[in-house]
Amino acid sequence: MVYTRACGWALGTALAAATASAHAQDAVAPRAVTLQEARNYAHDHQPSLRAAIARIAAAKADAEVPRAQWYPQLGATAQIFLGSANNTTAQYLGSPAVDIPRIGASKGVNAATMSMTPYGSTLGAIGLGQEVFDFGRIAAQSAAADALVDVARHASDTTNLDVDFAVEESFYAVLAAKNVLDASQQAYDRTRTHRDFAKAGVASGMYPPIDLTRAEADLARFDLGRIRARGGVITAQALLAATVGAPDLMLDANGTLPAFRDVPTLQNAIDQAASRDPRVAEALAKVRAQQAHTRAIFAELRPDLSATATFSGRAGGQEPSNGPTANADFNGWLPTIPNWDVGLVFTWPIYDATVVARGHASEIKEAALRDDVQALKQALTANVQRAFVNVEVARDALPALERAATAAVANYEQADARFKAGLGTSVELADAEALRADTEIQLAIGKFELARARAALDRAIAEGLKK
Repeated sequence: MVYTRACGWALGTALAAATASAHAQDAVAPRAVTLQEARNYAHDHQPSLRAAIARIAAAKADAEVPRAQWYPQLGATAQIFLGSANNTTAQYLGSPAVDIPRIGASKGVNAATMSMTPYGSTLGAIGLGQEVFDFGRIAAQSAAADALVDVARHASDTTNLDVDFAVEESFYAVLAAKNVLDASQQAYDRTRTHRDFAKAGVASGMYPPIDLTRAEADLARFDLGRIRARGGVITAQALLAATVGAPDLMLDANGTLPAFRDVPTLQNAIDQAASRDPRVAEALAKVRAQQAHTRAIFAELRPDLSATATFSGRAGGQEPSNGPTANADFNGWLPTIPNWDVGLVFTWPIYDATVVARGHASEIKEAALRDDVQALKQALTANVQRAFVNVEVARDALPALERAATAAVANYEQADARFKAGLGTSVELADAEALRADTEIQLAIGKFELARARAALDRAIAEGLKK
């Protein structure tokens, strides 16, 4: 059936509650918006766009993490122990938060004097660390993080174009669904007039009863088409509201389907898509980001020079080798012996097999991402060609649809005149009415398909991307 096809096109998906929704639509008319208003609202409220903007902000925040290594690091520690104290000469840094040189001062031991008697030991310290020179390690890490910000920006551009196209498509769908409803309503009104005419003719004996029963059947059929078309309008309005991210259950489209605009040549369209489509830019940005990540990994093997300063208080219960302990009264349980130190620490992880393996793995990922770029460019070319052909087909089909609609109107008017003059049959009139309704609905769909195809081509060549 014509109306079944039209309804399926306008709805997208069948809704069992279309009739009930239609009554609600009659009660409260949805808010009407222009195409530009719909776009502007979507830019401010569409969840996918807001999420894309949030991902850019998150990438920028991540990019600040490696740069934070240039700031001083301040830490503190407090420790208390109970254990043996057989001393050997040694110094070491024992806390990741505070650089604490160990100072051995208890008596030396041998096999005869070694003891497992426990002694108290306490420590309290505060330390400051500062990066002095990183040999380019932090810069490499920062560059890798900055490259991911570019990836997020291009991904946001892709989302923006997709949302614009979805808004435009759903806006045109509402207009086309309303045109289908108008054609369905007019077909119903004409059929009702015929039914009333046939009813009067049967009552007067001018027409046989079969003409009335046929008119009643046609009226019910066109009434069903009208109901389904109204459901298509409601669903298209609901889809428009969801697409722009509006809190309304439905939004109406205030405007008309656009006039046809000239299209670029196929080669120009392909070239524009390759140079401007944000998906290509995003893929290239991913390659650059992976390259920067590879450099950052290998930069981990570079030397590092940092400054350190610590002030500490400590004490131990074991008697030191140079005489009685200074805090014998506390037996090591209160850190009253002060120490301080200032120093430069140079480290160089000359070779780390794990770092090297990570770097080689990242280089392999770079090659895979480069292949992804080429595959994406091929897919975009095919997409542009498909969109270009769809525009040409829809454009070339429209004049034929217009001629068919014009001829169907003339055919209907002739059949109507013949029926009223008693020369035509109800079957002839019903066929003419069905043909007229079908061609008018197909014309409405054809105009929508042309507008949608042109919008799809604009999306394929990134026409709406802000420079």
